[in-house]
Amino acid sequence: MLYHLLYPLHEIYSFFNVFRYITFRTAYAVITALIISFIIGPWVIAWLKKSEIGETIRKDGPKTHYVKEGTPTMGGIQILIACIIPTLLWADLTNKFIWLVILSTVGFGVVGFIDDYLKIRDKNSQGFRARYKLLVQTGAGLGMAMLFYYQFAGTPGLTQLSFPFFKNFLPDLGWIYFSIMVLVVVGTTNAVNLTDGLDGLAIGPIIIATMTYAIIAYVVGHAKFADYLNIIYVPGVGELAVFCGAIVGAGLGFLWFNSYPAQVFMGNVGSMSLGGALAAVAVATKHELVLVLVGGVFFIETVSVILQVASYRLTGKRIFRMAPLHHHFEEKGWSEPKIIVRFWILAIVLALIGLSTLKLR
Repeated sequence: MLYHLLYPLHEIYSFFNVFRYITFRTAYAVITALIISFIIGPWVIAWLKKSEIGETIRKDGPKTHYVKEGTPTMGGIQILIACIIPTLLWADLTNKFIWLVILSTVGFGVVGFIDDYLKIRDKNSQGFRARYKLLVQTGAGLGMAMLFYYQFAGTPGLTQLSFPFFKNFLPDLGWIYFSIMVLVVVGTTNAVNLTDGLDGLAIGPIIIATMTYAIIAYVVGHAKFADYLNIIYVPGVGELAVFCGAIVGAGLGFLWFNSYPAQVFMGNVGSMSLGGALAAVAVATKHELVLVLVGGVFFIETVSVILQVASYRLTGKRIFRMAPLHHHFEEKGWSEPKIIVRFWILAIVLALIGLSTLKLR
């Protein structure tokens, strides 16, 4: 909105030419989102408390979590408001990628909201039954895939899949690509949801991953950089750096209230919307598989659950003391802040490795 209102004024006042630059608008999207998050955070927490929207702790989870019972949840509403408004203010709203990613974010946010509502209504940690949740998420993922196809049908490289570290290996998968797109979206959404088990554990890697994808979006959408790095050039996708910047700012603002000991939890409305946003950006930038590295913490947490379930069903034995992996370390006696910070460090290292794939191919 500000871009459309102020950039045309550059013909009269040269100062307004700065609104042309994605880097400038990304920086101010971060700042705007952070300010909005700081302003509405206390109000959201107060409203959640007044409405008695509190966390229901799993009875089979770590015993140390019982003290978290009743902590306001669904704080993801704060994140959604704080990232959508700056995006609308600073992004080019004629850009199709912006609207597709916003739709993905809000769509999965709605799924998460319903899941949270069911937990609160029924006063248990179940929410959606697993099979129904997966069905709804798959439907949302298919909807996103259809939107991408409808908007960009005929675009060169649309159904190509880029492999990290491989220079010229870009297989065109045809219609199979859209099934992979759904898998990336659903997998990422659930992975972020599984990671959201400790104070600040999920939002930290989200901030790191979206910062990384802001860089990826910028270079993929820049013809000269894309040619130099020998990566698929996607015209217009650089605008997603503004959206990523808004998530970074909103995430930092939320972390202010979510850091240990948390005043509020993001709930599924937060984890699912952020997972949907991250996956949509990865798909739009044609760097879907790099997400395994950039969002490596989410991937590791998911694999730990899969291995735990498979091992128990096949052998009757557990690999970890408790899954997801962060609970395993809790059971080993690690303090919650230590686990959180060490997972953040791991997220930074993996994000740097993910960025290196832009050049190492």
